[in-house]
Amino acid sequence: MFGLFKSDPMKKLQKDYERKLEQAMHAARNGDMRANASLTEEAEALRAEIERLKAG
Repeated sequence: MFGLFKSDPMKKLQKDYERKLEQAMHAARNGDMRANASLTEEAEALRAEIERLKAG
């Protein structure tokens, strides 16, 4: 019953991952390739964490 109000860490990570990818896309469109690379790297770290949680 009390687990009903707990947030799902997978949903938060997925949302953060999608947000980072979108920020990276906007940075690339604006010509800021350093920011694009940095944001993409952060997004990939989040994706790895999501995969780790899915595995176990």
